Amino acid sequence: MVEAGSRVPLSIGDLAHRTGVPISTLRSWEKRYGFLRPDRRDGGHRRYSEADVDAVLEVLARRRGGLSLAAAVQRVDVPPVRSGSVFAELRRRHPALRPQVLSRRTLVSMSHAIEDECCARAADPLLFGAFQRERFLRAAYDRWLELARTARCTVVFADVEHPNEVGADAPIEVRIPSDSPLNREWVVVCDAADLPACLAAVERPGQAAGADRTFEAVWSVDPQVVRDASRIAATLADELRPDWREAARLSPLPDPPGASEDLRRATELFDRMVAYIDAAR
Repeated sequence: MVEAGSRVPLSIGDLAHRTGVPISTLRSWEKRYGFLRPDRRDGGHRRYSEADVDAVLEVLARRRGGLSLAAAVQRVDVPPVRSGSVFAELRRRHPALRPQVLSRRTLVSMSHAIEDECCARAADPLLFGAFQRERFLRAAYDRWLELARTARCTVVFADVEHPNEVGADAPIEVRIPSDSPLNREWVVVCDAADLPACLAAVERPGQAAGADRTFEAVWSVDPQVVRDASRIAATLADELRPDWREAARLSPLPDPPGASEDLRRATELFDRMVAYIDAAR
C-alpha cells in the first residue's frame, strides 16, 4: 500500500508503535490478506507510509464497529494510485462514470456550485482542489480560504513555488512537480456525509494558448465515488507533501452508503442537461 517515493518511510516497528498492533499481527495480515503492501528495501526490510498508519487505524475502527477482520481489510484496502492522476484513477475504479467534453466556463460554474453548497451546508467536510497553475489558485483563494474555515481539512494542488506552512483555518498547499499529471487536471472534492460531491477533469491536448480550453470531465454525488476521489487525492498529497496530515488530524471515516436508484436517475438527467447547456454556449 505504501507509495514509492514516500518522504517519511516507517519501519514495521514504527508502524506497530503508531497503531498499537503487534509486529507479528501486521506480518500475519500481510501474509493472509495481502494487507499492507510495503516497499521492500535492501535486505528485505519493510517500509511504510503515513497512509498505511491510517489504513491500519481504520481497520481497527471497523473491527470495533463489528466487522470481521477480513471484511474490515477489504473495505479499507484501496488499490494504490499508480497513475498520479485523480481523473484516471477515478475512471479506472468507477468505469460507469461517463466523461463529457466541457468548456472551462462550464467547469467554473460546476465548481462554484459545489463550493457554494459545501460552504453553506456541508458539516465538517474534507476538501481537495487541483488548480494546475498557481495563478489559478490565487484567483480562487478567497473562496477556498472561506471553505477552509469550516472544513476538517482543505488541501489544494498547484505548481506553487513556495507552499505555505501547514496551519489551521487555511488551505494546505501541495506543490505539483513539473512531470505530474495533475498539471493538466481540474479537481474539486467535497467529502462530507451530508453533501458528497466531486468533479474531476483533464485538459484536452493540443489546444492553442489563449483559447477557451476544453476538458474531459466526470462528476458524481454518489457517496462511495466521492470517498474514492477523496482517498485518491489524499494518497497523492501523501506522496507530494507528507506533512499535510500533521495538521489534518484525520480520524478514520465509516464507509458511506451506495447511491440509491433515484440518485442514479437524477444524475443521468443532470449529465444530459449539462451536455445540452454546454453545447448551446
